[in-house]
Amino acid sequence: MASFDIPGDNLNRSELAWELVELFGELPTEQINEVLAKNVPLETLEFFASYAEDFGKSERIEGTTLKRLPNLLLLGYLLRVLEDRLIDGDGFDS
Repeated sequence: MASFDIPGDNLNRSELAWELVELFGELPTEQINEVLAKNVPLETLEFFASYAEDFGKSERIEGTTLKRLPNLLLLGYLLRVLEDRLIDGDGFDS
């Protein structure tokens, strides 16, 4: 995963999520694609795309929101991967 500094020693899940969102907001598309390629199996990307489309249509989500739904799923997945790699057994403040 891309390296970045996390302020403070112990972040709770919400703080970690915001740090990840801010990091991704600053990355150019090329680097985002690199992070995805290194951390998300192709099958997982395909699953999220398919699931997001099916879910979005069943919930009558349209337009740009429907197009962005796979990105939201991926961000959640990457947050979970980050939690597993950084914290691995140390737990979180809830």
